[in-house]
Amino acid sequence: MIELIKALIAGIACGVIFALLKLPIPAPAALAGVIGIAGIFIGYLLINMIK
Repeated sequence: MIELIKALIAGIACGVIFALLKLPIPAPAALAGVIGIAGIFIGYLLINMIK
């Protein structure tokens, strides 16, 4: 759980920095991109469960 909180804080900090520097965020803007990233993660988890 601590790992998730740290990841969230790091993500928020990156978002703030990108906004202050007026840079585009390095994340997919479309829902399809987010679903694709989730699919990659789920595939990774499945392979680790099989091993």
